Amino acid sequence: MSTSNSLLLLLMTVLFLTLGYLGVPVAFALIAGVLVGTVFTPITMQSMVAQLFNGCDSEALMAIPFFLLVGEMMTSANVVIRIAELSQALVGHIRGGLAQVTTVFSMFFSGMSGSSSADVAVLSRTMAKPMAQEGYRPAFTAALIAAASTIAALVPPSIMAVVYGAIGNVSIAGLFLGGIVPGLMIGFGLMIYCYFFGPAGFRRPRSTFRGMAKAASAAALPLFIPVILLGGIMTGWFTPTEAGVIAITYILLVVIPFLNPGHLKHVPRDFVHAGMIYSLPMITIAAASAFGWMLAYLRGPMVVSSWISGVSNNDPHRVMFLLVAVFVIVGDFIEPVPAIIIFMPVVTALTDSANINAVHMGVVLIVTLAFGLITPPYGLALLMASKFIGVPFSAALRASLPIYVVFFATIAFTIFFPDAILWLPKHVFPESVGCFKSPAGVGYICP
Repeated sequence: MSTSNSLLLLLMTVLFLTLGYLGVPVAFALIAGVLVGTVFTPITMQSMVAQLFNGCDSEALMAIPFFLLVGEMMTSANVVIRIAELSQALVGHIRGGLAQVTTVFSMFFSGMSGSSSADVAVLSRTMAKPMAQEGYRPAFTAALIAAASTIAALVPPSIMAVVYGAIGNVSIAGLFLGGIVPGLMIGFGLMIYCYFFGPAGFRRPRSTFRGMAKAASAAALPLFIPVILLGGIMTGWFTPTEAGVIAITYILLVVIPFLNPGHLKHVPRDFVHAGMIYSLPMITIAAASAFGWMLAYLRGPMVVSSWISGVSNNDPHRVMFLLVAVFVIVGDFIEPVPAIIIFMPVVTALTDSANINAVHMGVVLIVTLAFGLITPPYGLALLMASKFIGVPFSAALRASLPIYVVFFATIAFTIFFPDAILWLPKHVFPESVGCFKSPAGVGYICP
């Protein structure tokens, strides 16, 4: 790479980070870097404007607004309170009380929203006040809610997995299934942490079988939504986009009419809110795509991938650890979606050179970027939780530091035990991880 290209890459990066620290929205900070690159290269402005549109012109990305609308309608209709009551019936008697309930609630709701931001908003609105009334420190509450919300980035219908699959040409169904194990690990890890190291809280009497059955019956209709989303995609009946449409139809025709019919008049507002929320990642996706295209033109990804290949000697574990280190640093400054788009050429090159399964690599990096949602200085989920609960970000950050151990353990497990991560994809949807039908006509052969 020439010296001029190196200087231009440095200028674009410094400009982006400087504007970001000054409070300029990520999308506009990225576009500023793109404009500088366009001025100092033969590329025309018309070409870069076209690239902005090309970045979000993907059929797979159409799933995002429908997943967002599912979460919006479930929250707005106040149906999620039934899931909170079921969570309380299941784990409210365990040490940690409402902290345990918050984690289990997030594990349930993550299977509907696919968005960590939606999880933070719902958990803060539903659980923060009861936890404050029982004496939980606001900083601990914010840290727990932020950490629990990251599960939505891992389990289906993860919006992050949709973006990764669409940009990297990786099976979205495979990423959905591969994310279930680390998602559950983070959920159960948070429960273990709350049990041994969190506040004792108020321990309620253990629910009777009849009480749990009643709570499960009340939450049965909304809990069928993850079954529609995951079951339809895994069986091949629906694409992710179609699954989102079917889930919305189910909510409109079954869930809301049976559980909260008065909310039907507010459904148009839910559509508007979901559209407004959708516009935020889409403009960022467009800007990040153009920024990533400019980096590729300047041969930046080739330099980074060559350096990592040289240091790691193409050992899969070393490659993944180095990429995790890069994405932990990147995730401190950039939101997960633009980070995926900008660095995807590097990831693709290293995945091929080190002969790593694309779904395995995707799950590792998605877990890493989910961790970035609670790390300084950006930590979007932690920042949102601290604002919703009314606690300084620094206090929430200090309370979240011990929770990092759960994420470190999950990332390490995800790297070193690919068979555990890929077990579900191989057995449920073999083609998603590169398996092909045996020439004998029975079973699959997996590389």
